[in-house]
Amino acid sequence: MDTIDTLLPWGITALAIALVAAQGIANRVRMNRMEAHWRQRCDDLGRELHAVSSGSMGVGRRLVACEQSLHRLSGALEEMRLNDPLRVPYDEASKLVELGAGTEDLMNSCGISRPEAELVSALRQGQRRGSKQDQSQTDEVV
Repeated sequence: MDTIDTLLPWGITALAIALVAAQGIANRVRMNRMEAHWRQRCDDLGRELHAVSSGSMGVGRRLVACEQSLHRLSGALEEMRLNDPLRVPYDEASKLVELGAGTEDLMNSCGISRPEAELVSALRQGQRRGSKQDQSQTDEVV
């Protein structure tokens, strides 16, 4: 019984050390699995991030190309407006109507036909009436 009493604490200590070692090994295996899992997850997220950034760069390039195209078209449209040979006489005729020119004056000065001169006069007079009505309504509100 004396040997059992002396060996029992050593046996319990050895058992405790074995259990701690087994727990350490189990924890290490679990840590290795978790590390592999998270490494794989980081790799997956890295690939997804690369795909998203590549896609957004492509969209950005297309957006820049669209903006450049829009600016070119806007410039071309403005140039067409400025260089429109039919528009110039009408702008000039509109200004002359504002200064009080008559239909004959418009025909002679701008080289437009009588119906065109009458139309420009009617349009400018209609615009004047409309702006006067708008202003009188604004004055009434104030």
